[in-house]
Amino acid sequence: MFCQFLKTIGNATSPQPKNKTGKKVIAQKIEIAHKTNVLSLTEHGLEEIPDQVFHCKSLRTLDLSKNKLTKLGKISQLKELKSFNCDENALTSHELTPLSNLTKLQSLSLGRNRLENPSNRPFPVLPNTIKILKIHGNSLSSIPKQMCDQSMKLLEKLDLSFNNLAAVPAEICNLVSLTELNLDNNVIVSLPNEVGQLQKLKTLSLRNNYIQVKSTNFSSTNPQPIPASVFESTLLIDLNLHGNNLSSTHLNEFEGFNVFLERRKKVKSKNLYGGALTDMSLCGLT
Repeated sequence: MFCQFLKTIGNATSPQPKNKTGKKVIAQKIEIAHKTNVLSLTEHGLEEIPDQVFHCKSLRTLDLSKNKLTKLGKISQLKELKSFNCDENALTSHELTPLSNLTKLQSLSLGRNRLENPSNRPFPVLPNTIKILKIHGNSLSSIPKQMCDQSMKLLEKLDLSFNNLAAVPAEICNLVSLTELNLDNNVIVSLPNEVGQLQKLKTLSLRNNYIQVKSTNFSSTNPQPIPASVFESTLLIDLNLHGNNLSSTHLNEFEGFNVFLERRKKVKSKNLYGGALTDMSLCGLT
């Protein structure tokens, strides 16, 4: 029994096996990808994309996350690509230019790279077919206008958490299909009225920002940090403000907030019977 105990402890503490890597493994995966149109080379220590990858002309899903990539090579040749994950690499904004040619791309994740707002050139144009865009954990000080361009009318989910954003541009209203917006862990102090024009917006997360209220006597000199239109003119049902210098008492004084509460109550109550959407806390505030 004691030996069995030691064996159990050993199994519990032993490290998980690492992803198999090496040229042979990569070649095998690429061979399979020719048949499945799906390729994952995550955690392979890649410093560049193997040239064989670009021969998979029918590839639809590509995961290159957790490598050491600084360039995307000939990725523009993968014309059928619909989903691309390149999280946790070393890409800078300039190296995203080849992505503009991926005219079937619907999901793009570039979290935890080295993306920034270029000082001497515009941020690269992104495919206007994108529905899901994740740029979390980078060094953006402002949201590039290319992400809020009128052409991005199909974008539904946008994750810009863990950057250094101080404001949201008025052009955000161009994202007419947006349903989810994640702005957690930035330095945002308020939202523009244009967020209220996102008529399909259902989820808005602003955790750990700098939204605060000194007085609820709102005026032109003391504007409400979250405009009434955000509560009244969208489909918002999930709002998270945890980690801001704001209390539930303040929030209840916001114009339009009662409209949001009524809408959320109806939607949440409707789903309680199915066991979903059971969180009825007040937007992460106490």
